[in-house]
Amino acid sequence: MPRAPTTVAELAAPTRPVARALPKGQQTKAAIVDAALRMAAQLGLEGLSIGAVAEAMGMSKSGVFAHFGSRDELQISVVREYYARFEQEVFEPALLQPRGLPRVRALFDHWMRYTGAELDSGCIFISGAVEFDDRPGAVRDALAEAVSAWMEAMARAVAQASAEGHLQAEVDAQQVTFEIHALILALHYEARFLHLPGAVDRARCGFENILARYGSTPAAAPAPVSPRGQRSR
Repeated sequence: MPRAPTTVAELAAPTRPVARALPKGQQTKAAIVDAALRMAAQLGLEGLSIGAVAEAMGMSKSGVFAHFGSRDELQISVVREYYARFEQEVFEPALLQPRGLPRVRALFDHWMRYTGAELDSGCIFISGAVEFDDRPGAVRDALAEAVSAWMEAMARAVAQASAEGHLQAEVDAQQVTFEIHALILALHYEARFLHLPGAVDRARCGFENILARYGSTPAAAPAPVSPRGQRSR
């Protein structure tokens, strides 16, 4: 297992190259956001400051401030970049699948892969919800908007699965989405906080059981499964 980052500079190490086609000022801003995003994954959005990011980037505070104008704007930029990456890696590939259960499955599978990659760092959506749940303001609004957009995308996919006859006609798409989202939250809690083995398998088992419970016919969805993968009868 690779050594965990121990310094601000290591936390801010680039995770992807900045597009060289951008003007220099935009390149610099993109690099700052990339560094701040990596820091926020480890330290939370509240762990970000103009000074800390400036130190990590080898820039002056005034140089970073010139690109954002405030700490809040830096945090909001990080939230938006995180969502853009989440959308690119989770939502966009799933749209290539046919409407209905194939797309719902693809959304969950890509979400699980994304979540699995974050278990050693952290999810800004989850940590941000804890940090800003009772703190009104622009940063909380940006977080809520991003999470809501993703939940609405999943709910639409579930509703389409119902329309295609893959799930019950009267299925409550919001309820199904709630239950799927709960699996991801439980996975983070058990795997990242409690370090319990088998959490990923339990999350996948839970997803299959949701599909079985809301399936329109026995043939439309698999029978419920146990965490060990055996079908229930």
